[in-house]
Amino acid sequence: MTDKLLTIDELAAAMARKSYKPQKKGTGHHVQLAEWVMVLEAWATMPTGPRALYIEFRRRFNGGNNGHIFLSHRDAAKALNMGRDTVSRYFKDLIERGFIVVTKGHFLGPEGIGQSTHYRLTEKAHKSKPATKNFMKWRQSKKQKPRRKIQHPMAGKSETPCRKILPLWAKKGLLPCRKTLPYIPLTVGKAEQHMMQGLGLCGNAVAQVAT
Repeated sequence: MTDKLLTIDELAAAMARKSYKPQKKGTGHHVQLAEWVMVLEAWATMPTGPRALYIEFRRRFNGGNNGHIFLSHRDAAKALNMGRDTVSRYFKDLIERGFIVVTKGHFLGPEGIGQSTHYRLTEKAHKSKPATKNFMKWRQSKKQKPRRKIQHPMAGKSETPCRKILPLWAKKGLLPCRKTLPYIPLTVGKAEQHMMQGLGLCGNAVAQVAT
């Protein structure tokens, strides 16, 4: 008899059949990450930020509160020591990959106090329903967005050498002027073009120097 080689999905499905025992005796509450989850494409291709956020969700799971797990963006940002805007992207990534599902949106309580959104872990069972494990169906898209070309906003418009304004644009992550040569319409010769490359001048400035 020959042993049958299992695919990653078959191995994950076999390991996922093991049920969770909330009353299991142990040394205390701790977070467990199942091996069958970590070998899936949804987890293997996920950045470290959403992984850390998922651990925070697992920390708040006690075995019987699935579907009622609440974690605000503010508390998540404090727990991960990151900004709220960054953490918001982590929430979106976990939802898109199928690790968590929103069961109740944020709302105002009876005393006017805001209540956080409730989430459900798809890895765990919810009430009498088995775990949906939405992340097992997630596949990474093969389409890649084309890179957008960044043109120097002062190309051909500045009358001063670009090296005086370069630090301002460098802070915004823009390209230096010498990288924007293909986008600057020049009516000067090759000698002036070499001068522009050496000094980092805009096309308009070079034209003025040439005349």
